[in-house]
Parts: sequence; structure tokens; C-alpha cells
Amino acid sequence: MDRVIGYVRVSTEEQADSRAGLIAQRAAILAEAERRGWHVVEMIEDAGFSGKDLKRPGIQTALDAMKSRKADTLVVAKLDRLSRSLLDFAGLMNRATREKWALIALDVGVDTTSPAGEAMANVLATFAQFERRLIGQRTREALAAKKAQGVRLGRPSLVPEEVRERAVALKSDGMSLRTIADALNESETPTGQGGAKWHASTVRALLGRQPVVGQE
Repeated sequence: MDRVIGYVRVSTEEQADSRAGLIAQRAAILAEAERRGWHVVEMIEDAGFSGKDLKRPGIQTALDAMKSRKADTLVVAKLDRLSRSLLDFAGLMNRATREKWALIALDVGVDTTSPAGEAMANVLATFAQFERRLIGQRTREALAAKKAQGVRLGRPSLVPEEVRERAVALKSDGMSLRTIADALNESETPTGQGGAKWHASTVRALLGRQPVVGQE
């Protein structure tokens, strides 16, 4: 007999207080367990937690139990009770494969214990990869647009403008980046991000910084 852990979730405090959604999910899991001869080791819930990510105490408890082999299969009544993110779902699939436990979502036919259910899980994982690539593409396009508008990306430098001007002057005198770094270290000039000392790479970044607006 397969050992399973059931996981149920509702998003709002009102739903948690009424418990109607939690009861319905439990009933669906227990009915399937009876039909398929599962032994329900534990029913774990997250009451009043969003499914936008996996930062929920209940799901973390469930995943720890699966990793420790307390059960063989994690079962949810609905896939969106487990996660609303296909990326998170794909990550859970990879974790299940790595740790050798099964995942079942009753509403969409995901069941990694059967060929058809595994195929459905792979379809969803493919869409998750598509979503991941779209996010990456949108991020690159947004950064390119900001760069085209003259917006400087990354952390702002905390180095005073006069330090940058000094480095520029030293570079104009023909000094190498290493020599400039040594000069700044000898004068105990603080770096912009709390580093212990200047390096050629930090000098290069400083020289590439635009002058601060309002300073001459």
C-alpha cells in the first residue's frame, strides 16, 4: 500500500476560518486514497497562505517529510493548491525526481506514478520552461530600454565625485589601473562598496562612472 501525504491550502484568512475549502480538498484526497488503496500518513495544511511561491510553513513541512521518506507520494486535490507558479511546479518535479518520490495532482491528471500522468507533468514542465524564457527575454528587453534611455544600471557608487576626478586625472597622466589602485590604497581612500582595498577592476568601474549631476 502506497504511503501518501496529502497537502491542502486556502489563500485567505476568511477561507481558513470557514474551513470549507480545506474540508473539500481533504475529502477529495481521502476519497481517492480509499479508491486506490493508499495509506494517508498525514494531511498537512497551509491555511491563509498565497500560492504565489513556496514560502509556506505547511508545504515546507510536507517537502521535508517527503525527503525523509516518511511517505512515497505527495497528493493535492488541485494543482493550484500546490503552486500557482509553473516555475515552482517544475522545481518541485525536479526535486521529486531527485529525491525519488511521486507527485499527484488530482484535478489535472498529474501523476508521476503512471506514464500518462508523467506525460502531463512533463507538458506542464515544458510550459514552465517557456515561461522562464519569456521572463528572461522581458528582463533583457527592459534593461536594454533603460540603457538606451541613459539610465545607469546596477548599484549606485558611493565614491565621492572628487575621488573619481582624481582617478581620471591620474589616468590622464598615463598611470595604469594597478598604479592608480596602489595610489588610492596608499592614501587610504575608502572604496564605494565597503571593500578593503582598491583593485584594478574597481578603478576601471570608477573611471566608467558618469559624473554626478550637480557636481562639477
